Amino acid sequence: MKVRMNTQWLYNPVPIPTGYPDRARVNLPIMNKERDSLKFHYLLHSADLIQDHLRIQLLPFNLSPQQARVIKTLNRIGPMSQIELARQFGITAASMSTMTTRLIALNYVSAEKDPYNAKRNIISLTDDGKSLVGDIDRAWADIDLFMEEKIGSDNAEKLAELTRLLRDSLGGRAPGAG
Repeated sequence: MKVRMNTQWLYNPVPIPTGYPDRARVNLPIMNKERDSLKFHYLLHSADLIQDHLRIQLLPFNLSPQQARVIKTLNRIGPMSQIELARQFGITAASMSTMTTRLIALNYVSAEKDPYNAKRNIISLTDDGKSLVGDIDRAWADIDLFMEEKIGSDNAEKLAELTRLLRDSLGGRAPGAG
């Protein structure tokens, strides 16, 4: 990891796992140390731009990308408590409550009291929410194609592999995955 302190650089390389060297190489322009000192900025900025494009794709359904992920998760895993959904996404119960309230208002999910614990709400997809899953899949596929058009299919595949590696090495996981 590089850390910039005034104009000096400290370098502590993070080794690429064995058997992964070919996938770790992505053809990118050479960066200027002074101008491009924080490489993660490219990742953050690119993620914002892609998310903006995804927001446009989801606009007809009045959904944010995070809400679309919740719908996809409920479709894949099935009904679960609001607190468990919050845990799966690594957000606070209050944030998930705000999100599910909006999804309930759109009639994409429903909330029912847990028969075993009256303090918990069980969130499940409504028929409208279930019918939306295909539209979300198409929006995500459109984003994949958009990225391939911009950087080529080989680089898009490498980018997917590298970001998955980064997510996993940081302890991230897809909702519902072990």
